[in-house]
Amino acid sequence: MSTAHGSTPQGARARARIEVTAAIKDEARRQLAADGAAKLSLRAVARELGMVSSALYRYFPSRDDLLTALIIDAYNSVGESAEAARDAFADAGPGHRWIAVCEAVRGWALAHPHEYALIYGSPVPGYTAPDTTVPAASRVGQVFIGILRDAHKGLGLAKPRLPAELRPEAERMAADFAPDLPPETMAALIAAWAQLYGLVGFELFGQFHRVVEDRERFFRHAVSQLAQGVGLVYPQTGPAGSGK
Repeated sequence: MSTAHGSTPQGARARARIEVTAAIKDEARRQLAADGAAKLSLRAVARELGMVSSALYRYFPSRDDLLTALIIDAYNSVGESAEAARDAFADAGPGHRWIAVCEAVRGWALAHPHEYALIYGSPVPGYTAPDTTVPAASRVGQVFIGILRDAHKGLGLAKPRLPAELRPEAERMAADFAPDLPPETMAALIAAWAQLYGLVGFELFGQFHRVVEDRERFFRHAVSQLAQGVGLVYPQTGPAGSGK
């Protein structure tokens, strides 16, 4: 008589490990919200969970290991939001998808301000992100590259102006990230990517206070301008929610 894998001791231990790992990360996120990443403490997390520190170290050997796990989770979460927005507008033009993805990034940041601060805010003193964070960190960028690739293969992209002295750098970026896109497009995309997070960060961290009141409309206008800046010209651009 066979026993289902989920009912074996190994299966029970695996489930227990998943549950404890999730509880540790949840408590760590609460600490991030209360005190910031710089004050994250494994001992404090263990204390709040009623664990001895030595038990917690079996899950995360150091503070940096726990930070890395939280960072990867955050990057994957915003990446999933961006990909879901792209997929929801799969039948729309690239410009519609661009705006939808930008709005998804903003919506995720407003819903997860402390996780946004962890991955896009000030660096955590004494912490250097390992290469294992790169695949998750690249997900949003890959969504934008995919949108531009579709436009390039379809209706085409307007090539932004590129100063001659910047061309070698733009060619390097294109070779590294999207060899099938023009260097002009890649340079413009990197600039737009930085501006997108600048817009989100200004709103999230209060710099728009008493400056921009209708922030949702302002944001949509601004990212529409970014779409034009990367070469997504009419009729490829338009309101993400219009369905037109």
